[in-house]
Amino acid sequence: MDANPVMSPAENPFHAGEREAQRRAEVGDVASWAGSFIRDHMPDQHRDFFAALPFLVLAGGDGEGWPWVTILEGPAGFVRSPDPRRLSVAATLHPNDPLAAGFFPGSRIGILGIELATRRRNRLNGLIRAVDDGFEIEVQQSFGNCPQYIHERAWHRAEPARAGTVRISQRLEPDQQARIAAADTFFIGSGHSADGERSSDGYDASHRGGPPGFVHVAADGARLWFPDYAGNNYFNTLGNLVQDPRVGLLFVDFATGGLLHIAGRARVDWAPKDADDPNALRMIEVVVEKVIARQAALALRWSEDNADLRRLKVTDKVTESELITSLHLAPLDGKALAPFKPGQHLPVELQVPGQRGRVSRTYSLSGSPRAPTYRLSVKREDRGVASSFLHVGIQVGNTIEARPPAGDFTLPDDEAAFVLVSAGIGVTPMLSMLYAAVNDQPARRGWFIHGTRDGKSHIFRAEVNALIAAAPNIRRKVFYSRPAAADVRGKDFDAEGRITADDLLALGAGADAHYMLCGPARFLADIRAGLEAGGVSPDRIHFETFGPSG
Repeated sequence: MDANPVMSPAENPFHAGEREAQRRAEVGDVASWAGSFIRDHMPDQHRDFFAALPFLVLAGGDGEGWPWVTILEGPAGFVRSPDPRRLSVAATLHPNDPLAAGFFPGSRIGILGIELATRRRNRLNGLIRAVDDGFEIEVQQSFGNCPQYIHERAWHRAEPARAGTVRISQRLEPDQQARIAAADTFFIGSGHSADGERSSDGYDASHRGGPPGFVHVAADGARLWFPDYAGNNYFNTLGNLVQDPRVGLLFVDFATGGLLHIAGRARVDWAPKDADDPNALRMIEVVVEKVIARQAALALRWSEDNADLRRLKVTDKVTESELITSLHLAPLDGKALAPFKPGQHLPVELQVPGQRGRVSRTYSLSGSPRAPTYRLSVKREDRGVASSFLHVGIQVGNTIEARPPAGDFTLPDDEAAFVLVSAGIGVTPMLSMLYAAVNDQPARRGWFIHGTRDGKSHIFRAEVNALIAAAPNIRRKVFYSRPAAADVRGKDFDAEGRITADDLLALGAGADAHYMLCGPARFLADIRAGLEAGGVSPDRIHFETFGPSG
């Protein structure tokens, strides 16, 4: 029996356009590993996330089915989730919103929930249902997104004002061109419908971010173009554009609450030869057909939140392997570092020569939460601007800027057994969790399971062994997928091959244990599916994926 059978179109969460975009981008059979991450309901974490937001980004079609994207705001608590398949919104669109004409029961809608201050985002799409004080969304697809390219901003509410003037034109005027040229963020809406019955039909709302100036505008205001960077490889937006080139863009004036809506037709250059951005994998050109500028459309205001940036000095730099280097960071001001929970990451802001503006990345903290310094262990990626800079451009004595540690992928603070499972660089948050378990809960039962290629790529071996030796209730099992001749089974590693769910179930941790997973998306999908099939409840499986971050 084929271990990875090809999904039928009915089972595949991606429509034909998305699959074609994935083919053109040469990313392989994405559905085989990503399918389990796209659900027909919201997990509790997503439900709580949406309910705490002050605004939602919406994408849908107008009366003629043309995609538009907009922002809907409301008071605290205006979004709630009665159950995992419904999202209720106690607000309505303003009549001059370009999406208002197509916003009625039965319409399809795409929603992006994004928290700019913490760089978290989750997406869903579904059908609109009418309720007394707003509308309800019947969820058809729900999934999370990585925090890449999100610029941190803090929000506040201004005094509600009467809606400002609305300007409509067929091309971008000079002041609008200047706003776009200075932007580091915009939102994009696109749509697709084959037969109206598939969960992947409908509209998608997505975020795009980059350094200021990453969106270019033609002098006549009739065209604009922007890069497409590495992402989750789902290609929801580009897949829609393969099927239907109509697109909606939204640029937000974060200081005044103004919204600049643009409708146009997009063309994707899949192999740009003259892009001035080394991180651009593709370029998207949009021919502008309609522009709607709405002054003071929102009461929300945002400002760049740099108050929590702190300068950290590199006190040590350690080569862990050919591709992985650790940086030890201490506060330049001599004050104590902000504490972190085991498993959290550190958001850093880098000034990389040759790059416009700051380069933002997040790296898991791999050291002990009790240590007086932070440790970041960074894998150097091909074409990786930030990772290459940290490997080569940063030396002991240099400084970098960082925000306080953040992230929800943390070891639950209870007495239940735990299984820490990692592949490759995914070991970094697990090592922090192992430190915490050994130091703070020595009686707690646990397992440390790690997979890597061979002894040369096996980082933190001595460090992990020392921690395990000091913890009689924690066991270790290391898998080498391709051990070298010099690697000794029983000494350097415990098993040959890749980690499977059956290996984890055989440990005897039980269905009530916390299974903490970190690694590539395909690895996580296979492990999670196997654990659930083996009787482990989804709420006991915690995971964080990673991929090339540049």
